[in-house]
Formats: sequence, C-alpha cells, structure tokens
Amino acid sequence: MTYRLKYDLAAEAVHDAMPPAASERLSLALAAACEDPIGATEPYGEDDGVVRMLVTEHAIVVLLVGQVTKTLTVLQLSYTG
Repeated sequence: MTYRLKYDLAAEAVHDAMPPAASERLSLALAAACEDPIGATEPYGEDDGVVRMLVTEHAIVVLLVGQVTKTLTVLQLSYTG
C-alpha cells in the first residue's frame, strides 16, 4: 500500500535547494519509501518500525512512519553535498 509523503517547509526548502541530480535521486528514494517504508529505509536507532532513516549519496532523511494513517513524515532532511 502506498504511503503519503508529508514535508514541513524547512525540509521542503532543503530539498528544493539541492542540485538537480541529487534532488532527483532523493525524490526517487522517497517514492520507493512510500511504496515500502520498511524495505526502502534503515532503522534509526532501535528498530521500532516507526522512526526510519533514508540515506542517498547526498542526503540523509529521518522519517516517521504512520502505519495507521499511511503517511511518511519527513522529520529532518540533511544535504551532505
């Protein structure tokens, strides 16, 4: 089942400011995470299935998996250059 992606304005601004190639890779990784939040991400600390991490070549994203609401909320997005 597909999850809906939720951003706050700060995370969206970071994504928008990324170079096009890095932004596209992140968008594809986030799309994969919306299809399979557990399979496409890594545990963030203890593997509780709720807070997950998505790592691309140029970005690290901390996600909150809302299993009941079927949402993925970007809690933090860091561009690593």
